[in-house]
Parts: sequence; C-alpha cells; structure tokens
Amino acid sequence: MPAIPRVGVLLRTACAFMALFFSGCVTNPISYAVAPPAVRGALFEYPFFSDQATGIAVSVEGRVFVNFPRWDKDPLYSVAEVLPDGSLRPYPDADWNRWGKDEKGHPEAHFICVQSVFADAGNSLWILDPASPGFKGVVPGGAKLLQVNLATNRVERVIHFDAAVAPAASYLNDVRTDPRGDVAYITDSGAGAIVVVDLKSGAARRLLYDHPSTKAEPGYVPVIEGKELRDEQGGVPQIHADGLAVDTEGEYLYFHALTARTLYRIKTAFLRDAALPEAQLAQHVERLTEIGAVDGMVMDAAGNLYLTSLEENSIKRYRPDGTITTIVRDEHIHWPDSMAISYDNFLYFTASQIERMPRFNHGEDLRTPPFSYFKIWLK
Repeated sequence: MPAIPRVGVLLRTACAFMALFFSGCVTNPISYAVAPPAVRGALFEYPFFSDQATGIAVSVEGRVFVNFPRWDKDPLYSVAEVLPDGSLRPYPDADWNRWGKDEKGHPEAHFICVQSVFADAGNSLWILDPASPGFKGVVPGGAKLLQVNLATNRVERVIHFDAAVAPAASYLNDVRTDPRGDVAYITDSGAGAIVVVDLKSGAARRLLYDHPSTKAEPGYVPVIEGKELRDEQGGVPQIHADGLAVDTEGEYLYFHALTARTLYRIKTAFLRDAALPEAQLAQHVERLTEIGAVDGMVMDAAGNLYLTSLEENSIKRYRPDGTITTIVRDEHIHWPDSMAISYDNFLYFTASQIERMPRFNHGEDLRTPPFSYFKIWLK
C-alpha cells in the first residue's frame, strides 16, 4: 500500500510536465509558498489553497483541478489546475478567470462564481458556473456549463442557461455527465430542481422543481462541529438539491438535498424522456435511506456510492445492498465538499469549511487557511 501514493504522484508529475510543454493556451502557474502534504494514517492532506475551494476533479491522466466560488471575496482564480508542487495556474487560461477586472464584465465569456468541476472518461473537464456571486442572484447571461478539451486545454463549447433553466434564485451546484456522453445532469441547490442538459443540442429542462426530493427537509437542523447550522437571523439555511452521482451504466441518478437526511435516486430513462409529464416523472423517484446532511457524492466502478457526511467530518460508503459504512473520519475534515475518484483508485475530496463562514457564526470568520484537499486509497 505505501508504494501506491508514489505511483500516483509520478503519474501526475509526468502529466503536468506534458501539459506544460504541449499546451499553447495555459498561462504560467503562480509561485507562492505552500504547506507540504500531511499524512494522517491512510489519509493524505494537501493544504495548498489560500482561497476557499469547493469542487475537485481528477482527469484520466491524473491531473487535478479545483474551483473557488466567489462568495464573500474575489478568489485569485475561479478554476485552477494544481501542479505537482502545489502551485496553481488558472484554467483553462487567465482570460476566463478575469471577470470583474474590466469595464464591461462580459459574464457570458468569463467565470463569475464557479461551483463545481467534473472530469469525464473522455478527457473533458466540465465547469459549472451558477453565476450567483455571494448567493445574491444569477447575473444575467452568466449561468453556463463549459466543456474543456484536456488534450488541448481549450474550451470546446459553452452552454448558456437562460432564466427558465437558471432563475434568479437558483444556484446550479453540481454536474455529472451520462456515461453515454449525450446528457449532463445538474442540481440546483438554490431553488431545488434537477436540470437535464442535452449535450448535442444544448437544450436544457428543469425537472422535479416541485418535488420534495429536491428540497430541504422541514424541521431538519444539521449539527456540525457540535453546533446547529444557523444563519445570521437564527434560521436554518434551506439548501436544496446538492450532491449527485450517476452509476457506471448510466441507469440511475442519485441525489440528495443538503439540508436534509434522505438519499434518493431515479432512473435516468425517465429524466431523458422529454415527453414524460412532470407529474408522472415524480412517481418514479425512489427513496433509498436516511444518512444525514450530505454535500458531495461520487460513484465507483463497483456501484458503491460515496457521500460526504458533514455532521461527522467523514466520508461514508453506501453499498448496492444498502449497507452504510464510514471509510474515513478525521477532525481535520471540515465540511467535506466535492469528491472525485482517480483512475489509480484514490478518492479525492475538498474541505471547504463552510460551517465556519461569517454567515453561520454571527458575522465572525472562523475559517483557517490554508484550505485543503484530501485523498485516501480505496481498497
């Protein structure tokens, strides 16, 4: 087992150097002092970031990408590639990462508030921009989904979402593509819905927007780090459909609202059927189990579903037979957020420290940079 992490490091190093020499559109990385990785038993911690990270993706070549939402300050970058030495370079280039730095803004052509990144098996990186900085409403023309070709580091397409798909109160949260490569699934944690995107035409449909499976559960109060999660007014934040995952066959979509206990799934065949009325679609939602507050989710090749457990500073595994086990729990994992599984079988995840933000602590900022991502080998 100790030799496996070194294999992963060598793979990522080789790929990073290939990207440096063969890419014509990625700018040089920023150089700054970063803390060395920490080993906590089987858990590896990479405290590399001065900004609050949420999403993480790992390509088929082992390249690591992260994103930093624009919540209470401007991050250095919205999306970055993490190089083997821990330095960051803006991805796919500096221009996409420069919103707000010119007079016109051009929300359609720059990142505004990126929430998640996802690397598919075809060597594309998908970047989801809900375009709602500080959760204050979608910037008109800004909500979008990008596909970046990782072989060339160039944007291949941009799918824009209008107000019918991404209304002002929405916050598009996480994205997965179908293994067939023709559909993307997106959660909306701001208003509660599942967005289904036809990747051939770019057409998008907003589904299950009135169904309880995509909504925060009334009366549920997450307790994180021994304290109830409440906002400045003492209310429980109503964070709706958040984490999602698609199985390897593309048969089921799994999803979970954040301020909720319940895990759901639905057959993708029903989501893909544009002729199916919303009322009939709702009848096919399956309630699986209660697991507590969950942010990110990811499915492995064996059909095991991994979920971040916010209340327990842990990652849990939901097996196909319905059993739930904790695979890692650590006091350093503060609000485990998004996850990705590398092709050398490591589970990567970020720790975003959301519970320590001023909005949940009477205006006091309790976050402690540097922010980290972690990885653990899946036996």
